[in-house]
Amino acid sequence: MRERCSVGVVCALPALLAALLAGCQSSSDGATDGESRLSSQVAPTRPSGYGAVFLSVDECSSFGKTSFTEVPCTSERAAARVVARFDGTVGDGPLCPGTTDFVLHISEQSPSSDEDGDGAVPRGYACMRNLTPPHPGDPGGGGGPRTIVGDCVYSSGDGQVRETTCDGEGGKKPEYEVTKAVTSRAKCPVSTALYVQLRGEKPVGCARPV
Repeated sequence: MRERCSVGVVCALPALLAALLAGCQSSSDGATDGESRLSSQVAPTRPSGYGAVFLSVDECSSFGKTSFTEVPCTSERAAARVVARFDGTVGDGPLCPGTTDFVLHISEQSPSSDEDGDGAVPRGYACMRNLTPPHPGDPGGGGGPRTIVGDCVYSSGDGQVRETTCDGEGGKKPEYEVTKAVTSRAKCPVSTALYVQLRGEKPVGCARPV
């Protein structure tokens, strides 16, 4: 049974999916396009590389509107690469890298429902980077699961802001640009007109009008 994941975009506009120029190695065990070999820490003897752990770091996913399947990175169906992989939920786990384009949420699966019945897939999430542009997670890209320095935002009402592209081509005109990340508001420059929540070690974004 092939395992599928649902897209989750955490705190930004929906990310557009494409693929990253850096490629991954193809399968050395003869796995066919679209195969997903699932395993967990309880099965350390299973082969390494593509498919050894479902959507492990440096493995690739296909593109889809509602679901994603692990595929070899050399496949024409490959759209994005895993740059970080964590167990648990996004709210309780580590942050994805700042330039992550989107997040895949992975549902927990028992051995009886895995493809070959000898491993389990724990609940987790994969931080994904498109294999080719656009990269909404890049500074000013207008999306991604995190707001970072270089991103632009606009007011969405009720004291909330949302990301938009800094070049103004994202459908919403940018109003502020995050120019610095600091540990507290007191460390923002005097020119700061807006404070944006960033999370991480420096959770305060200092933004100025654009």
